[in-house]
This record gives sequence, C-alpha cells and structure tokens, in this order.
Amino acid sequence: MKRRFIVIVLDGFGMGATKDAYIKRPGDEKACTIGSILKDHPDLKLPNLEKLGLMNAYGHESDLMKFNPKANYGKSELMHFGADTFMGHQEIMGSIPKDPEMVPFQEKVDIVAKHLKDAGHKVDIINRDGLRYVVVDDYCTVADNLEADLGMCYNVTAPLDYLPFDKELAIARKVREVVTVGRVVVFGGTGNNMDDLYAAEEIKEGKYIGIASAKSKSYDQGYQCLHLGYGIDPNVQAPTILTRNGIDCTLIGKVADIVHNEKGTSISCVPTAECMDLTYEAMKKMEEGFICTNIQETDLAGHSQSSTRYREILEIADSKLPLILNEMKDDDLLVIMADHGNDPNIGHSKHTRENVPLLIKYKDLEGRQIGLRHTLSDVGASVCDYFNVEAPAHGTSFLDLLK
Repeated sequence: MKRRFIVIVLDGFGMGATKDAYIKRPGDEKACTIGSILKDHPDLKLPNLEKLGLMNAYGHESDLMKFNPKANYGKSELMHFGADTFMGHQEIMGSIPKDPEMVPFQEKVDIVAKHLKDAGHKVDIINRDGLRYVVVDDYCTVADNLEADLGMCYNVTAPLDYLPFDKELAIARKVREVVTVGRVVVFGGTGNNMDDLYAAEEIKEGKYIGIASAKSKSYDQGYQCLHLGYGIDPNVQAPTILTRNGIDCTLIGKVADIVHNEKGTSISCVPTAECMDLTYEAMKKMEEGFICTNIQETDLAGHSQSSTRYREILEIADSKLPLILNEMKDDDLLVIMADHGNDPNIGHSKHTRENVPLLIKYKDLEGRQIGLRHTLSDVGASVCDYFNVEAPAHGTSFLDLLK
C-alpha cells in the first residue's frame, strides 16, 4: 500500500510577523507577506489553497477567499536565527543550526585570499569604491550574499561554461574552511560570462559588495547550486533518519541544494510548474516515503519586491495542486507550508521574520487545528513519527492532533 508524506514549501510565504520579530528582526514587526499581496491584488483567487485553509491560517478573509470550516491547519513560529531559507529548511528537517557569525566579507577577504593562494589557486582582489571581493582562477567570484541577511552568507559564483561546477565547489569548500557565517552558497549557470557577473555587482549599506544572483544570469540555464552550512549534523535530520531505515526520501527544488540527502534522491529545479510536476511524478513512482518540494520562485518574487510576480507564482502553484491532491491515496499526508516571510512591500529585499502556514490534507479528516507551533521542526518530527522511526534532534510531532 502506498504511504507517502509530502511537504510543499512555498518559500517566503509568511503570514505576519512573529512575536519576537521586534527583538530578533527589528523592522519586521509589520511584515505580512500575504497581507501585502492581497492589499495590492484584492482580486487574488487561489481556490485550492483556500480549500486547504489558507485564509484560516492567515486569520482573515478577503473579498474572494474565505475561511473553510473543514480545513486542517495551523501556523508555526521560527526558531532559527533571523529568517533564512537554508536555516529554515534545516529546522524543518529537525535540527536547529548553531548561531553563525554575521560579518561583511570585507573582514574576511585577506584570510580567504591567503587560504586559496596557499591551496594553489590564482587569486585577484577586486576593489570597487573601497570595497573588496575576490576572483579565483579568473572565473569565480567570492563576495557577500546580498539576498539573505547581510553578513550572514557569502556567495561563490561562476559562469559554468568557463569553470565546471566541481571546480567551483572545490573553491567554495576552501572558503567554508575559514569562515563561520551561516552559509557559503556556491552556484552558477551556463550561457553567461564574467561580464554578466561584473554587471551584476551591487553595494549595500556602504560595506557589503556582491554579485546580485538574480541579475547574474545564473538562473537562466544550466543552473547548479549547493549550500555549505555551518554547524549542521545531517545524522539527526529526517532525510538521513528515514533513508537509514530504508525509507525513500526525495527532495525537489531548492531544498535539494541545501539539505543533506546522501542516500535519497535530490532534484534541483527552479521553475514552479516544473517543481510541481516533478512532485507529481515522484509520487507516482514512490510506494512509501517522504517527498519535500521547495517552490523558490515565491521567494525570488519577494526579493524582487514585486507583489505582482508573487501573485503570478502563487497562481501557478495553486493551479498545479490538483495533480498532487488527486494522486494522494488514503494514507498519504500533505503539508503545505513556508520557511519564513518575504514581504514584497516591506521596503527592503531581504527575508522577513514571519509566522508561516501549515495546511494539512490527511485521510478524510476535517476541521482539525494544530495550533501555533513554536518550531518548524515539528514537521520533521511528524514525518519521522508517521514512519515510526526515531525522532530528529528537535521538534514535537503533531500527528496525535490529526487522529
């Protein structure tokens, strides 16, 4: 009998500021991603998410979307530092990463450059308006990540027609050895070149300089990406626990790039429709197991500060949901959630610290509420509970509330 637990993460789709936002993310106290989208687009209609309890989780109705008394739903706070996709997904899988150092790449240029030179790489230091970043082996930039919280991540970027991804990854691993920021993000695409990367240079707050990923043309074709995290133990996370017990695990979309899944299947993908189609195909092939899909384009729309683009992506995701819902069998469980917020109208292009929805489809259950969870790890704990394997490091299962 087929038995699957499916999680779809609408990246950056927040439901309003967490109660600790004024302490942990000053400036995010008024953030509300769904509220901003609905304010700009009151005619937004997402019939499948609405039926699953989207407005119930939000706590408000719009002109066209209403509460569904039959929905199973809840919300979750964030336990990880800040509001971050990488850390959010580690938290979903059942671990809370160590608090990283937050420091501009300016303070690490010399130590990174020396470490790479000592490893035999050619290193050039680029100076723009008194700010520096590194170019390695002529085709690989190392600089600040401008999309996450400034100072939390460094990006390693290359045009893959000129530098293969495995060589770029080797450079990134050397960077990871000498920095303690939350992530070193290594990525690139084909069809672009160094002129495209240089054209995507940006400076923020006078002390951060990097290659704006969305402008670098890395996403256009041949995209590859891997996130090298700080303080992560994959052995206590749901994917490793499941596969260690012989249970299939498939990660689709950005989650494939950022969550360790050595014995499972990981499929990188960005386009929303393709991610949803791949989820459907994975369900058809899987007899028993866990599928987690990240819809990244919602987050990219937030970074672009475009509620219109955000709406378009939500509509695509919603239109594809019937594929998944119609493929569900009696014992399958579906959770639709987010990992943080990304309010397009907050006034900056960073993530926002918001509560996230938990929309649940399971058997013929109706009208169940799982309340406000204190950590995203409750999802990973519920996954492990569902398959009767050992619990991850953090989280409390909510399956008892669905009986």
